[in-house]
Amino acid sequence: MASSPARDVILEGRHLRKVFGGLVAVNDVSLAIERERIHSIIGPNGAGKTTLMNLISGIYKPTAGTVIYRGQDITHAPLHARAHLGIGRSFQITNIFPNLSVLENVRLAVQALSSVSMTFWRRADSYREFLGKAMQAIELVGLRDVMLQPALALPHGGKRKLEIAILLAGDPELLLLDEPTAGVAAEQVDEIIHIIGEIRRQGRKTVVIVEHNMSLVMNVSDHITVMHLGDVLAEGAPGEIAANQIVQKAYLGELYSDVMHTATGESHDAVRPA
Repeated sequence: MASSPARDVILEGRHLRKVFGGLVAVNDVSLAIERERIHSIIGPNGAGKTTLMNLISGIYKPTAGTVIYRGQDITHAPLHARAHLGIGRSFQITNIFPNLSVLENVRLAVQALSSVSMTFWRRADSYREFLGKAMQAIELVGLRDVMLQPALALPHGGKRKLEIAILLAGDPELLLLDEPTAGVAAEQVDEIIHIIGEIRRQGRKTVVIVEHNMSLVMNVSDHITVMHLGDVLAEGAPGEIAANQIVQKAYLGELYSDVMHTATGESHDAVRPA
């Protein structure tokens, strides 16, 4: 019998554990993110999903365990080093320059990850390569019509789109999106789903999403990891997760409202006594 082909894994978390004081937020979690796929991490408030995202992105250092990216141990690599390796990370709270235009926000992101330093005596329009890449990202997220407006003038959903454009402008191979629909009006969730779908259609990128909105998760995900109380409760394709009786029991009980509605942020993940 022919063996199944080996998975092309771009990022691994191996036996990750994170303890805050006497509380365990992530408890011996291992996961593998396959290249050019969309992998969602879901769970109720306090499940440990944002802490797990912070471990694989470098915001937190694990109490135990390792993070492997493209075969390289990056467990202790700083954030800026991970960005240059091709990892881009968004946050639940938008992280933009409010007084700069949409275009300048994205152009600066392109330039920051380039080998060309800022020189104040050069005209901004001389950086044509940067502007070209910025425009591509702005087009993808649908902000062309407002690209000359200051970022602070955007509605919250527009700011979430801008943050995705900033990530894309750096051309990362791996995008880590933390609650991309947090605080977004219900009618704009479909727009975020469309943007993630466009990223998929363009290929070449792997996306990891922490999310509460089940419409987004079920529409865009290739693989889902379900977390509960710092552990992995279940993993599988969207259809497998939807049919999983353990997941159904957890989410159709007291946890249902936490999972099925978009949340504005996650409470502290540390939930388990050490």
